[in-house]
Amino acid sequence: MNKLYPDAAAALDGVLKDGMLIASGGFGLCGIPERLLVAIRDSGVKDLTFASNNAGIDNEGIGMLLRTKQVRKMISSYVGENKEFERQFLSGELEVEFCPQGTLAERMRAGGAGIPGFYTKTGVGTQVAEGKEVKRFEGPDGVSEDYILERGIFADLSIIKAWKADETGNVVFRKTARNFNLPAATCGKVCVAEVEEIVPVGELDPDAIHLPGVFVNRLILGAPYDKKIEFVTVREREAA
Repeated sequence: MNKLYPDAAAALDGVLKDGMLIASGGFGLCGIPERLLVAIRDSGVKDLTFASNNAGIDNEGIGMLLRTKQVRKMISSYVGENKEFERQFLSGELEVEFCPQGTLAERMRAGGAGIPGFYTKTGVGTQVAEGKEVKRFEGPDGVSEDYILERGIFADLSIIKAWKADETGNVVFRKTARNFNLPAATCGKVCVAEVEEIVPVGELDPDAIHLPGVFVNRLILGAPYDKKIEFVTVREREAA
């Protein structure tokens, strides 16, 4: 089965549709599937729900799709870098489901493992728990505590960014990019990966593979990349 596609638009052809739920990898601006997000924007699909650690920044990452009003709902844990996100949320144009960061990662991982829900202490007694089932469990110390039920995420599409992959889709992530790309990859019906380098089969150390190729349906070479910076902080050079 050939998983290699010439570009992002070709890799997403026949997959995109209005109203779909997309799990998107990345942590801040590290490891975001830039080429795939541009192709989604250019396709014109709308009413999308994104499950993602963040919503990018203005005009970068998912922020591009917010500008074009293609996103209906965000399921996110951190959204503090995007003014357009803030504007749309406060005006009621964008539906937002805030989710603690570890819980979001576990919701994706659970979906990938076929687990429809799990109980967690995170968020008990806060707005995160509103409308969710609460159940009492006895912990290892014999003390009973409340836990809330969180649902696994089952996405229509997963889009991820990786460092290396072989031609069968075995993937290696680099550093921070591993945080959300791995669980996001597993929870989608279709997973499309963009990578910086594609190597021949057998070149990757089997013990170094983070995501087996069985999870990756389509693959593109996205390089070269221009590293984006969320905050540019400078100081004046001291006088000689």
